[in-house]
Amino acid sequence: MDQTQDTSSKGKTPAIVAYLTIIGFIIAIFMNMDDKNKLASFHIRQAFGAHIIFYLLGAVASTFSNLFVPTAFYLVSVIIWLYGLIGAIQGEFKMIPYIGVYFQKWFKSIT
Repeated sequence: MDQTQDTSSKGKTPAIVAYLTIIGFIIAIFMNMDDKNKLASFHIRQAFGAHIIFYLLGAVASTFSNLFVPTAFYLVSVIIWLYGLIGAIQGEFKMIPYIGVYFQKWFKSIT
């Protein structure tokens, strides 16, 4: 195994853990604290943004009484989460479409 594969595999675990729950996000920060890994840091920021979107959309969705609107909000949240998680599993720097660029800018202080 060469150095780039070794570095990528070290960053893959915290990258995946960051998407699991908000607790997983916090655990991933601690996992990436000593040996900063670019892949892990990238996905930690993307996951944090995905978690924020989930909670914001959940708050907005809870104000609607019809079932269609909250279902659409949660479906968008799940798609965002899955897109990021699949990118982390594949070890790729895949930004969440449209908003991933902002997550990287807004949360650049995270790891």
